[in-house]
Amino acid sequence: MIKIFHSDIEIADFIYDKKRYFLNYKNLELENSISLSLPNTQKIYSWEYRFPPYFETFLPEGYLFEIFKNLLTKEYGYIDDYLLFSLLSPNIDGRITFESENKKLNFDFLDIDEILNNDTQDTFNYLLNQFLDKNAISGVQPKTIALIRDKERLDLKEYIVKTWGDEFENLAENEYFCLKAVQKAGVPIPNIYLSKNRRFLIVEKFIYDGDLVYGFEEVLSLMDKNRNSKYQGSYEQVAKVINSFVTNSTKSMEYFFKTVVMNYLLKNGDAHLKNFGLLFNDDFSEIRFAPAYDIVTTTAYIFKDKPALTLNGKKIWHTKNELINFGVKHCNLSKTKATLFYEECKKALESSIDELEIYIKENPHFNKIGKRMIDSWKLSLLEIPIKEIDDDVIRNWRSY
Repeated sequence: MIKIFHSDIEIADFIYDKKRYFLNYKNLELENSISLSLPNTQKIYSWEYRFPPYFETFLPEGYLFEIFKNLLTKEYGYIDDYLLFSLLSPNIDGRITFESENKKLNFDFLDIDEILNNDTQDTFNYLLNQFLDKNAISGVQPKTIALIRDKERLDLKEYIVKTWGDEFENLAENEYFCLKAVQKAGVPIPNIYLSKNRRFLIVEKFIYDGDLVYGFEEVLSLMDKNRNSKYQGSYEQVAKVINSFVTNSTKSMEYFFKTVVMNYLLKNGDAHLKNFGLLFNDDFSEIRFAPAYDIVTTTAYIFKDKPALTLNGKKIWHTKNELINFGVKHCNLSKTKATLFYEECKKALESSIDELEIYIKENPHFNKIGKRMIDSWKLSLLEIPIKEIDDDVIRNWRSY
């Protein structure tokens, strides 16, 4: 059994019994709800043969999962979602906290400059070992949680330290410039830092606001779907989910629309249902679109990549007219507003191209991936469907 707490008050138990999962609330007070998808309006929630989507949010994937798989199968002879969650949950720091049979651990912290200036594989391995039992984070690329103190602000927070392998080289720089482009378009992003040798992207978890800690929930969980369904859905469905929860629809839908547009312009083929989410304050009086995260130009690695979800029923790189129509039909925008926001995104991309071209000249190690990114972005600026571009243009598009 895993006990669940809000403001140091036990509010629920999470139980696994014979292929069934149960969430048992102890008192029906709405502010003691665990998440948006699990309101404290009914005493018992149950799931059969599948792990609850909200709790699955905290389970590692890809690189991290393989590490836990090796460790847990050696110790217990097996691994499953409940075993993994029971190990990690006591060390989750957030609006909601947990207790299980595993003890909560004490972790040392590091100064951010220590990591920024020593971005080696040895440093990453050290961070991974030091904070392994705090790694209740999803995503397939190599990453780890780290407890870091900012020297200027003197505050202690959890950060995500991302690196990359040979399959997706220079991924830290790719994501850094994509997120900065989204920020130029007026969309909030987390605080991010690129390390000295460009091996790490350090991302501050965006649940913090001064002394306040916000709750966070992915759209995948809000749609009651598990991670094997993260590529099954549409941006229209995402818009509907967001619009149904947020307390300031105007601002949240503007940010969501711009994020979708930037994902198309940047050619991010991995904007799936886990890569959009909502933040909510402690009593749920404020629910808003979360800062943009996990955005990269995937066509720099997979030239023929396509969007993760459908729009207008298709997984193709839609251009200006289709995206503006999406804003009008599904994001509560007038055509004037949708057009204005699209143009702001386009200008952000143009500015980012200029910035990246200068960066490549000063950092020749990024020449291959950087130029592939720029070529993908320039293709977006043509504002014509890819199917209408001459095949020779596509075939001969720069290959570095």
